[in-house]
Amino acid sequence: MYLSSLAELALGSRLKSLSDQFYAAADEVYRQCGAGIESRWFPVLRYLREHRAATVSEVAAAIEQTHSAVSQLADKLVRAGMLRRQGDPADGRRSLLVLTDKARRALSALGPVWCSIRRGVGVSLGADATRLLEAVEACERALRERPIVPAILDEHAALARAELEIVPFEPALRGEFLRLNAQWLERHFRLEEIDRAVLGNPEKYVLEPGGAIFFARLGREVVGTCALLCESPGVYELSKMSVDESFRGLGAGRRLLEAAIAEFRRRGGTELFLESNSALKPALQLYEQLGFVMQPGVRAGSHYQRADVYMVYRPDAAPGRRGKGPRKPR
Repeated sequence: MYLSSLAELALGSRLKSLSDQFYAAADEVYRQCGAGIESRWFPVLRYLREHRAATVSEVAAAIEQTHSAVSQLADKLVRAGMLRRQGDPADGRRSLLVLTDKARRALSALGPVWCSIRRGVGVSLGADATRLLEAVEACERALRERPIVPAILDEHAALARAELEIVPFEPALRGEFLRLNAQWLERHFRLEEIDRAVLGNPEKYVLEPGGAIFFARLGREVVGTCALLCESPGVYELSKMSVDESFRGLGAGRRLLEAAIAEFRRRGGTELFLESNSALKPALQLYEQLGFVMQPGVRAGSHYQRADVYMVYRPDAAPGRRGKGPRKPR
C-alpha cells in the first residue's frame, strides 16, 4: 500500500482512513439495527448520559476534541432533537448541554448493539484489537507528555544547523544505497538486471572489484549516493548517482561528484566515464560543469538499456580550467 510506504509522513492520513472505516462500520450497524443515532454523535451523547449536564468546554476536554468541533456537533444534535441547552443554575453566564428524552430513549436501547460492536471488533481484528487499543492509549499518553509539534520543529532546526557531509560506504548504509537508487530508477525508468545485482550486493559488485561508494549525509539523514565502479585497471565508471528529490538544492549531487572525481584522481585513474539519458538535463548540465564531455553515440558494450548518453571526464573541460567557451563533444 502506498500510504504505508510513507511511514510517519502519512500517519495522519492512515489514521484518518482507519477512522473513516470505523465510523462507516458503526453507522451501518446502527442503521441496520434501527438505532436512532450516528457514530459521530456517540462520544458526546455517552458522556452526557453519564454526567447529566456539561458545558461545551467540559465535553471537549473529556473527549479530546476542539471546542469548535464540539460546539458545531452540539448545534447539530440540538437540531436533531437529541440535546437542549439550558442555563447553569450555579453560573448564569454558562450554558449547559443536556440530553433530551428522545436521546435517552435511543441510548437506553443500545446496550445489545454496543455489546455486539465490542464482540464484533474482537472477532474481526482478533488479538490486534487489544494491541490497537493499547497502542492508541500509549500514543495519546505520549502526545500529552511530549507534544509533537515542538518535537518536529526541534528536529527541523537541528537539520537546518547540520552540515552536509560526504561519507564512504559502511555496512549500515547498504540499505540507503538500494533505497535511493531504486527510488530514482523506478520514478524515471525501471530497475534493470544489472541494477538489481549491483544495488543488492554493493560489496561484491562495487567494492571488491576496486570501486568505491559515497553517501551525502545531513545530520543522521542520508540524502544522496554515488558509486565509482572499476571497469578495468585505471578505468572507472561514475554510476548509481542519486539524490533524494526532497533534499534538492543542498548541493549534494555536486559534492558527491567531486568526491568521486577526487577518489579517481587519488587512485591515479586514467579514464573516468559515465552513461546517462538525454532526458536528465539538469544532471547532464552538472556533469558538464564538472568536466565531463559528451561523446558521439552510446558507449560500445553498454550494460544499460536506458543509456543514450556517453560522457568522458576531461579535467581541462571543466569551467575555470579552459580559456575559450565550452569544449565541443568529441
